[in-house]
Formats: sequence, structure tokens, C-alpha cells
Amino acid sequence: MKIYTTNYQNTFIEIAEDCTSKRGEIPPEKKTGKTAANLQYEILSKNPYKYTSDDVLFECFAIKNNIPKGEIKSAREQFFSKGQPCFRTSPLTKQYGWGVHSNEDSKIAIYGCETNEYIKYSKDPSLKILKAMKVGK
Repeated sequence: MKIYTTNYQNTFIEIAEDCTSKRGEIPPEKKTGKTAANLQYEILSKNPYKYTSDDVLFECFAIKNNIPKGEIKSAREQFFSKGQPCFRTSPLTKQYGWGVHSNEDSKIAIYGCETNEYIKYSKDPSLKILKAMKVGK
């Protein structure tokens, strides 16, 4: 079975061109509970450079779908047996003003678009710079 990945190395994902946030914002919760954006934000804000994109996206999927611990390995293989949207499509980068830096080990961290780190990474010639998908897409 082919396994796909959302991981990048030495890459910075900038906010979408049409993102209206002028700073990194904490995504609001809905009345029904945490959204994918909330879960992604919680994991990444507390654990910079600890997880890959694949780790974070699958963890959010597993939480939202109440996957039992004993089924995690097979569920992850099934999840990545087809292509998954990467952080270029995340509400964090499209709506809430967060850039995503992937280091040489594909571990990621988020930076608000108002921060010095965001500005530094967005101009770093050693990184591949990508834009998040437009909000309207």
C-alpha cells in the first residue's frame, strides 16, 4: 500500500493572500466543541518542533473520530493510504494568521504573522516558501 505524506522539510508556509487576520489568533471553539483549528493550535502552541505535519493532522483526526488506542497504527496507515490536505489548507494558515515552519527533520512550529520569527522565516533564502491556499478555495 502506498503511503502519502503532508510533511515538508526546510519550508515555511505563509498565511493566505486573502487572510484577514493581522496577527496569530487563537481559533474560537464552537458550541459543539473543539474544531480542527483548535486542536491543531493546542498541539502546536504547546509543542513547537515536537511533531511533524503528519503527526498533528492524524492526531486531530484520531481525536475527532474517537479512534481507540489499539487501532491507532492501522487507522494511521489507512488515513495516509490516500493523499491528505497539508497545512497550506489549514484554517490556521488560511484564516487565523499563523505561518508554519518545517525544519530539516520535518518537525513543525507555528508563528503569528506579526512576529519577528514569521518575518525572518518568510525572507529566509534557505527555505522553500509556500503560500497557504486562499480562504475562498
